[in-house]
Amino acid sequence: MSYQKAKYILPAKVLELVQEYVDGECIYIPRKSGNKKDWGSQTFIRKELADRNMQIYQDYQSGYDLRYLSDQYYLSLKSIQRIIRQEKTKNN
Repeated sequence: MSYQKAKYILPAKVLELVQEYVDGECIYIPRKSGNKKDWGSQTFIRKELADRNMQIYQDYQSGYDLRYLSDQYYLSLKSIQRIIRQEKTKNN
């Protein structure tokens, strides 16, 4: 997301109306519901997290204990437990 100068985008009357509510402040204008994009759809983060979670599950199956996995992946013990539970469900 990048910032755009309102004076170059909005008609003067609309800009004046917006200034009645927020003068000189930054505001976020949400997308129309039909234009919304899924989280992570423009990056590879979903794939990276899925790969990481699968690796955590494989490490768990190889015998690593939860505390070790927590330290190794810099995640809380609860997060490791949740990931393992989710991966078990996917693989069954």
